[in-house]
Amino acid sequence: MALTGYLLGALVGVPLGIAMAWFHRVDLFVTPLFDLIRPVPTIAWIPLMILWFGIGLGAKAAIIFVSAFVPCVINAYAGIKQTKPVHLWVSQTFGASRREMLFTVAIPTALPLIFTGLRISLGTAWMTLCAAEMLASNKGLGYMIQLNRSLARADLIVVAMLTIGLIGTIFTVGLNALEKKFVKGGRRG
Repeated sequence: MALTGYLLGALVGVPLGIAMAWFHRVDLFVTPLFDLIRPVPTIAWIPLMILWFGIGLGAKAAIIFVSAFVPCVINAYAGIKQTKPVHLWVSQTFGASRREMLFTVAIPTALPLIFTGLRISLGTAWMTLCAAEMLASNKGLGYMIQLNRSLARADLIVVAMLTIGLIGTIFTVGLNALEKKFVKGGRRG
């Protein structure tokens, strides 16, 4: 369910960021609403999500959605906006439609920043999940850390922290593999 929140955040955030950057009317309408939500710390959403979804997987997924959504929107928006006008002009000169320019020039140019947003949102989503489990949960790695803090079990706290790091590393390796597959030239380093 936590992974569902991350995937939904990415699946909604990336296209919304692209649409905001590419379509002026979408930008005019959505940016003020997004600018209202963006500065709110993800942890501040936890009480509201608990009220709406209760203590459980639904609340965790909703909190993770919010934490993944914001970096995905910002980076997709920035990626599209960084497309060089001369590249768009050349494609237009060769007869590309606005849609073709978006899919053959702007989005491929934006992919490195989009993947950066996915990586950042993965980190924030993971951090938010642990914080949510520490504050209001009866299971999970964050709950395990909080429980063992009160029991003064440093060994189990370290085990939970290492597990968090290991799972985060596995997700990062998966994202890096996807980036190498989809970004021309792959990611360096």
